[in-house]
This record gives sequence, structure tokens and C-alpha cells, in this order.
Amino acid sequence: MKKIAILLLFVLLVGTGAGCTGGSSSATLENVELTVWRVFDDDDAFDTIINNYRVIHPNVKINYRKLRYDEYENELIRAFAENRGPDIVSLHNTWLPAYQVLLAPMPESVNLTYQETQGTLRKETVVVSRTEPTMSMRQLESTFVEQIAQDVILDYQVDTDVSPVEKIYGLPLAMDSLALYYNKDLFNTAGIATPPQSWGEFQDDVIALTTYDKSGNVDQSGAALGTSQNVERASDIVSLLMMQNGTAMTDQKNKITFNTITNDVADGVFPGFDAVSFYTDFANPTKEVYTWNNTFDSSFESFTNGETAMFLGYSYHIPLIQTASPKLNYGIAPVPQISGGREINFANYWVESVTASCDNPDWAWDFVQFETSEDQVVSYLDAAKKPTALRNLISSQLNDSYLGAFAEQTLTAQSWYHGYDSGVMEDVFEDLINAVLSGSYEDPGDIMDSAATQVS
Repeated sequence: MKKIAILLLFVLLVGTGAGCTGGSSSATLENVELTVWRVFDDDDAFDTIINNYRVIHPNVKINYRKLRYDEYENELIRAFAENRGPDIVSLHNTWLPAYQVLLAPMPESVNLTYQETQGTLRKETVVVSRTEPTMSMRQLESTFVEQIAQDVILDYQVDTDVSPVEKIYGLPLAMDSLALYYNKDLFNTAGIATPPQSWGEFQDDVIALTTYDKSGNVDQSGAALGTSQNVERASDIVSLLMMQNGTAMTDQKNKITFNTITNDVADGVFPGFDAVSFYTDFANPTKEVYTWNNTFDSSFESFTNGETAMFLGYSYHIPLIQTASPKLNYGIAPVPQISGGREINFANYWVESVTASCDNPDWAWDFVQFETSEDQVVSYLDAAKKPTALRNLISSQLNDSYLGAFAEQTLTAQSWYHGYDSGVMEDVFEDLINAVLSGSYEDPGDIMDSAATQVS
């Protein structure tokens, strides 16, 4: 994301080719090709959806391309600049504002053509054109969990003389959230029967699970928390703790406010700073909960190697664990909450969007609606083993031994960043962790103000 501003400026200067065009008004069945770019999922996860769509629309061919995550953004921006971008693109929920100028919002209706057999005695195949309404804002909010609308609805402005209107810029196939992975064998050895539900219980379990060698060094970690470089998605974890602790991350105008004092806490107490301090305590040798440091491998590797008893991760870690350590005896539980506090979880997901350079935006948006619909997305969720973003499907996943914890959290999962460079935000949070851990600050307010300014 660090290069996104420069790359987007270049794209805007050279142009992205033809903009979105409406559906054809003539009743002719033309062949349509749609190119889809995604990360992580193989094409077989979409075989059923694509085949079902082609039964209805045999004139539409879907070309699916999977890219590596580490190459995805650079390849995407390069393709836009060279006017060879995909028609449908998968974007992280925090990327939408940065990519908005390269996307086509969902229109109020799409114009599609169908082959139909008409007549009773003398049957003939004819091509008919239909204008069909797309998903409304109200339908979006009633179909998907609450956080989706907050992320995918953006202001759309044709020109400066016209007031902006809200438009939908993407729809999700799934909704991930941070959950607690725990080693059942280590829990059994420590005499801990169940995973912690509160952060107080979590601290107690960390103390019970941590062991030391003869030199007093941590030998077995109770949890992989406290540092920035070797804890996967450390910025997500700190964001979660901030939100759970009552930190107002942004105001209604999207201004960064995680450095402020909220009205419901005592004077001089920064809930955001307290959350970071709580996190870094697990890597602070002077604290009772000290259990983690930079000598460990990554939180994921340490967990799969049996070196740490707990780590916070997403559903995408499930197949990675099964590959790295197929015999690991582990469980997944909802992420701990603050006792007596409002339940808050952290959302992390991708949305399917239509690009502004798409020659067939009506068809593209129709396919996006089709693949994310309740009837069709089930095949993807089953194949990819992902938690749903649809309200009606949550109950069907609650008893799943792997996805149940994630499904349980979906309705309370939140995301806060709506800026233009999530990479910068993540770097700032990592620097904040390092500063608090090292004690290289004089005033909590100053260090939080500095972080807020950099994120802004």
C-alpha cells in the first residue's frame, strides 16, 4: 500500500481506458468475457458458482486468475496503468477508499440478455433484454452483517458541481475475524480445562502456561503477544484491544481520534495507550505476564511448533496449520473480551468489486451479486472453509468445529480504518508497539498524538 498513492496518480494521468458503459438495449446475445483476479483461493473453489452462472448465461465466459499476495497490488496497479486490468477484482476491505477512483460503483439496475424458448405449438428460441434492479442499500444491510455496509458504501461524485451520493463498491464472499487458537495438550498439562473468555482469564492462563529454562529465559510461551515483528497481524490485535477498551478510533468524519480521552473514563487516562500497554506487557520482562520476546519465531510458527500455547489468528490459518503440523492437537475459541464490556471483535475480509475499465459492467456486477448470494456462496464457503458474511448463514456454521468460533463473532466484528494507505497505518502501529515496549517516550499523550498524526 505504500506505493499506492504514486501508482494511482500515474494511472489517473495516463487514463484507464474506456469507462463503464450501460447494458445494450438491442436484443442480441453477444458473447461476454469477464476476467476475475483474486488471491488465496484456487479456481476450483468457484467451479460450482461459475458453472451455475453459465447455465443461466451461456454467453458469459469467466476467466479466473489467482495471484500471489506478495505480488498482487503491484501487478494490479501495473495492469490498470497499461489498460489491461481485470473486470472483477478482489480488494481488502481497508483498500476500498484508495482504489475507489479505479472502480465502478454498483448501478441501480443492470441490462442483461437471455435466451428464451417461446410459443406453445411452434416453439422458437428468442433473445430478450431485461433491465433488472440491483441490490439496494436496505437490502445490503439486511443481507450482510453490519460492518459490510460501513466499509463498502462510499460517496460517489460525478463532478464538483453535483453533491455526492452513496454507492456500493463491493460485496464480500466471506467475513473473517480474529479468534483464539490454543494448544489443547499444553492446556491439559497445565490443568486448564477451557480456553479463556476474558482477558483477565487470559492473563491467568498465560502465567500458568509459561515455563522457563535454568537461565530464567522463557522456554514455553503462554501466548504470542507483545511485540511487533514476530506477531502476525500485530496491528489488528492492538486495534482490537483499543476498540474493546472503549477507544474512539475515528469520528463521524473519519478523522483519526484514537489518541483522545473518551468521556466515560477518568481524566488523564488514554484508552488507546492503555490497550497498547496491555499488549506489550506480555513482552515486558518486568511484568508478571511476561511470556514472549523477539527470540521466538513468528507467532504462527511458534504455535505450530508447540513453543507457544496461544496465538490470535484468522480462519485462513486453519489450512496452514494442517499443512505445517497435521498432528497438532489444537482448538479455536472466540477471542477474549473485557469482563463486563461490550463484545467487540475484529473484522478482516475481502470484497469483490468491478473495475472502471470493465467493458461489460452490467454483466460484471450481475456476476458479483450472483456469486455472493445465499444460494451460490455456500459452495464457495464449503470449498474454501471460510466463515460467512451473510446473516442467514451464520447459524449453519455455529456448530462447525473449525468455523464455529468465527461464525459466533461475525455479528460483532468491526473494522475501523477507512483511509488511503492501510500499509502506513500498520507501520505506525508497529512503531507504536516498539516505542511503548522500549519505554522511549515521556508522555503517553505525545506518543499517541504522534501516531494519530502519522496515520492521518
